Amino acid sequence: MFLLLINIVDVCISSVAWLYGDPRHVLYPRNSTGMFCGIGQNKDKPNVMYFDIVKCATATNVMAAALQGLQCPTTQVPDLYFNSFIISLRSTYNIDKIFIPKTILFLYFLTDDDFLFSVVFLCSCFLSGIWYCYNEYMSLSNSALTYNNVGFTTNVQVYLQVRDTWLAFLIILSIVEAVLLLALIFLRTRILIAIALIQETSKALGHMMSTLFYPIVTFVLLLVCVSYWGITALYLATSGAPFYKVVAMNTSQSGCSVIRANETCDPEYPTCPSARCVFINYNTEGLFQRNLFNLQIYNVFAFLWCVNFVIALGHCTLAGTFASYYWAFSKPADIPTFPLIQSFMRALRYHVGSLAFGALILTLVQIVRIILEYLDHKFKEAQNPCTRFIMCCLKCCFYCLEKFIKFINRNAYIMIAIYGKNFCVSAKNAFSLLMRNIIRVVVLDKVTDLLLFFGKLLVVGGVGVLAFFFFSGRIQTPGTTFETAALNYYWMPIITVVFGAYLIAHGFFSVYNMGVDTLFLCFLEDLERNDGSPQKPYFMSKNLMKILNKKNKPAKTG
Repeated sequence: MFLLLINIVDVCISSVAWLYGDPRHVLYPRNSTGMFCGIGQNKDKPNVMYFDIVKCATATNVMAAALQGLQCPTTQVPDLYFNSFIISLRSTYNIDKIFIPKTILFLYFLTDDDFLFSVVFLCSCFLSGIWYCYNEYMSLSNSALTYNNVGFTTNVQVYLQVRDTWLAFLIILSIVEAVLLLALIFLRTRILIAIALIQETSKALGHMMSTLFYPIVTFVLLLVCVSYWGITALYLATSGAPFYKVVAMNTSQSGCSVIRANETCDPEYPTCPSARCVFINYNTEGLFQRNLFNLQIYNVFAFLWCVNFVIALGHCTLAGTFASYYWAFSKPADIPTFPLIQSFMRALRYHVGSLAFGALILTLVQIVRIILEYLDHKFKEAQNPCTRFIMCCLKCCFYCLEKFIKFINRNAYIMIAIYGKNFCVSAKNAFSLLMRNIIRVVVLDKVTDLLLFFGKLLVVGGVGVLAFFFFSGRIQTPGTTFETAALNYYWMPIITVVFGAYLIAHGFFSVYNMGVDTLFLCFLEDLERNDGSPQKPYFMSKNLMKILNKKNKPAKTG
């Protein structure tokens, strides 16, 4: 009921904003009389005009100046700055001819052999670095140069001539190598479990390829949320109606006797030829206009809540899809038909309240963080050291709280998708389950992060290299009108392509990450609730049962 009330209030605010708002204030310039340029009576005058300040002193209208400052009806100069800016952009970067090819990214998921090879390769790199640092350190044994002699300089090569620099590198690489080797020795079983879960996620994606395209649905829903928030904010910001008053009127002319000076008027429908309808100000009276700032804050709150809800819906949908794969005893025969669509419909039918509640908790924390940033920006110069310290502590605490709530929400949505319980019960069960297996959680998280980092690096790096060769003219593409020589600065489209590739890769790899987290929670539940008997068989893969030395007992016959 509370969630429904908040949604009704948001719809009412949006309706009022769209009723009183006028986005033409942002889209078109206005002259000194409040008329829009480029539309209506000024359709053939798209540029705003500025008065000549030299001639303005001798042509001041006393009545207009008394009402609303200076009004200057002199020969004016058009504002061509914006048009010149666009023309300069087109000539500099050749925006009209930039061509960004549409690329379909196919993901390759690493297996256990690939991961072990990567770990061995990483250890070898660290050992090579240790050996190189040791050689450099010994080669500078007779050097008397220290940091006190060098001081601060932007030339990095100077610091490489200091012996202590290579000693620091040697110590850091040795510590990292020791930690990596100790982790491989003492956590090898848990690492193998993490690798097996990652393999199982790859198999699940192979059987349910539609999950890779769900980020497109999330992107569309987020685009709707951003558009709704932006349009509502625009209408709220332009909701003040302009006031016009009559000045410079000759009452002896026909049609002017009924018009009084200083009364409100409409500039588009003048009834007196000698009267000038001058723009005075915007309406700031009324309850709606006095609370525009509060309404904008509520609009931001609704926007954050909608965004968090869309993300929660995506998590719950993907979690339900991967859970249906794990709890299928005979894979792939027992996997439901269209598992992604079924999971999406279940989330919308049964779990909207839980998802909205989890999104609301996260939104409240984000609003507090925004308020802290606003206060810190407003009172930055007036703060003493003690106040700045307290503000930094508060910002740090709420940042950590937001990360913790995101972690809890993510796992709570997985438990909601598996068991269908409410948010609070699911969050408590997920947190308790993870705390009982904290070491496995840490190992799986780090192994998954490493693999996803390698995957994103491969995709973004490959696209970046191709974009560099394409925009620098090293790759000739037949049948296109693209001209490399016309680009004065080809790094701009390259950066744009790399950034877009990262966003796409992040979206697709987030599906993989959600699959690993879901299968991991299902695996932990499987271990705690089942014992391998015919009544309670394990649902995990044979590889996982082999690593844990477990197996399903055959049913007794006869």
